[in-house]
Amino acid sequence: MPGDRHQYLIKRGKRKGNILAFGLFVSPIPTFRRIIRNRSTEQFSALPYIYALLNCLLSAWYGTPLVSSDNILVTTVNSVGAIFQLTYLGLFITHAEKGKKVRMFGLMMAVFCLFGIVVAGSLQISDHDIRRIVIGFLSSASLISMFASPLFIINLVIRTRSVEFMPFYLSLSTFLMSAAFFLYGIFNFDPFIYVPNGIGTVLGVVQLSLYFYIKNTTRADFREPLIVSYI
Repeated sequence: MPGDRHQYLIKRGKRKGNILAFGLFVSPIPTFRRIIRNRSTEQFSALPYIYALLNCLLSAWYGTPLVSSDNILVTTVNSVGAIFQLTYLGLFITHAEKGKKVRMFGLMMAVFCLFGIVVAGSLQISDHDIRRIVIGFLSSASLISMFASPLFIINLVIRTRSVEFMPFYLSLSTFLMSAAFFLYGIFNFDPFIYVPNGIGTVLGVVQLSLYFYIKNTTRADFREPLIVSYI
């Protein structure tokens, strides 16, 4: 029956999205192995993990029954993601220079304060539909910001014509996860899921296309990708 087929596609999209999201969460591991090995954050930036932490927290709140219905897996996967981001930020702060330590700790605390304000404020909204719309807009904006954060890297790659500065596995996993959740949002008729993930899919295609174009037109040695610091 059409209804059964639709539910099957939704459940399948959820499973694929969760698996690919996990791939996105573990993709920075090579970067942090290098940081731990060298006992230095070098030129790596923690901003992508700050954006990701904020997005995971807001998306996890959006998926709860207090905000939206039938999105509990969104809460589950983003709760796991928040744990990963906290771990990465903890490692970054541990091995960063004193100035970076203070800035990143301050930004991390700002994220938690902002999230607390959003949760407390949204609970004051008695109309469930309005609450869902407000949190949906906020989580969508944070997700788009997370997807847009590599634009600094794209500018650097074009300027230096080197893929050394582009984290390939992060770009690939971001593209795959956003594409999966884009389809899930379509099947679940949830614009707060398919709109930001649709934008993330497009940005992922741009990043991967640039990566292969630069890689195929230069003979520079490929080393472990760096994320240049802008803080």
